[in-house]
Amino acid sequence: MAEVRAWQDRLPDNWRRILSTRAAVALALIVALLSVATAIVNIGTDVVSGPLAPYVPEAVQDTAGFTGALTGFMMVGGALALRRGLRVGWWATFLLLPLTAAQGLLQASIYSLPLIILSLVSMPVLLVSRKRFRKPLKLGTTEIAAGSALLGVQLYGTIGGYALRDHFEGIDSILDAFYFTLITSSTVGYGDITPDPDSTEGLLFTMSVLVLGVASFGIAVGALVGPAIQARITKTLGKMTDSQLELLEDHILVLGYGELTGPIVDELAASDRDFVVVTNNRDVAPDLSDREIPVITADPSDEDPLRRAKIERASAILVATNHDAEDALSILTARNLAPETRIVAAATDRENTEKLERAGANAVISPSVLGGHLLVRSALGSDDSELIDRIIGDN
Repeated sequence: MAEVRAWQDRLPDNWRRILSTRAAVALALIVALLSVATAIVNIGTDVVSGPLAPYVPEAVQDTAGFTGALTGFMMVGGALALRRGLRVGWWATFLLLPLTAAQGLLQASIYSLPLIILSLVSMPVLLVSRKRFRKPLKLGTTEIAAGSALLGVQLYGTIGGYALRDHFEGIDSILDAFYFTLITSSTVGYGDITPDPDSTEGLLFTMSVLVLGVASFGIAVGALVGPAIQARITKTLGKMTDSQLELLEDHILVLGYGELTGPIVDELAASDRDFVVVTNNRDVAPDLSDREIPVITADPSDEDPLRRAKIERASAILVATNHDAEDALSILTARNLAPETRIVAAATDRENTEKLERAGANAVISPSVLGGHLLVRSALGSDDSELIDRIIGDN
C-alpha cells in the first residue's frame, strides 16, 4: 500500500488531465492513419464483403475509398489541433469520427472493420475529455480574409462554370465545374476541359478564374502557411510573432528573468492568466518557448521591446530578477511608458527597497525579509503552515 501511495505521489497533480488529453490525441491520430490506409487498400482491391455489401452501390464504394483518404488527412489536422488544446480541433475531430465510421461501412470491406470499431470507441473518449480542450482558435483579419478569398474564388468558378457549361467542352455537372475551377486556379490545367474557342464569355470567364485563382492561392499560402512557419522559427529562437503580439490585451508583463522569476512564471502559468516575459537571457528563452510561455528576447530596460509587448495594454508589471540595478532601469522605462499601470518588484537586497519605489514601483517585496517574518511566525506557533508548506512544496 505504501508503494502504491509513493508511486502516486510521484505523479504530477494533473496526471488525469494529461492522460485523457493524450489518449484523445492518440486515438484521433490512429483513426486518421487507419482511414488513409484503409482507403488506399480498398482503392487497389475489389474485395467487398459483409452484410451491407449487397446494398452499397459500386459507385459509392469507389467514392468512399477516395473520400476516406481525404477524411484521414483532415483527421490528422484535427489531431494536431487537439494536441494544442484547441476547441475547434475537438469539434472537427468529433464530427469527423462518425464520417470515418460511415465510410468504413460504405466500403464494405474486411479491411474497414478496425477503422469502424476504433472510430466508434474514440467518440466516448473524446466526449469525456471535452473540457480539456478550451483554447480558442485565434485568427487575424488577414487569415480570415485570405481563407474567404480562396473559398470565394472556388465558389465563383464552380457556379459560373456550371452556369456557362454550354460554352465549355467537358463541363456536364457541378463536379465537372468544380474540377475545372480547381485545376485552373492551381495552374495545373490538364487541358481536358477547355472553353469553346468561339465563345467570348467562356474565354473571359476562364481568364478571370485563372487570375483570381492564382492570386487567392498565393495570398492563402502567404497568410495561412507563412505564419505557421514563422511561428515555428520564432519559437525556436525564443521570440513572439507579430500576430501574437497584436492579440495581447489585459496581460501581465514580466521584465527580466532570474532565480526569483522562475516561481513567478510557474504561478502565472498555473493561473491561466495571459502574460509575457521580456528577457535578454538567450539561454532561457528557448526553454520558455518549449513550455509554450510567451517570451520576447530583448533588453527589458529598452523601450522598443516593451512597446512590442503592448505595455500600454498590460494590467500589471512584475520585475523580479537577481540584480536590483537592472530592475531599477526596467522599472524606470516601464513607468515612463505606462504611467498608470501597477508595477510590483522584488528587491534582492532589502536596502534597495526604497530605491526601487523611487524608480516607480508601486510595491516592492524583499524575499529575504518576507522569509524571515514567516520563519519567526512559524517558530512562535503562528498558523501560517499552509502558506509555508506551499512555498516549500513549490520549491
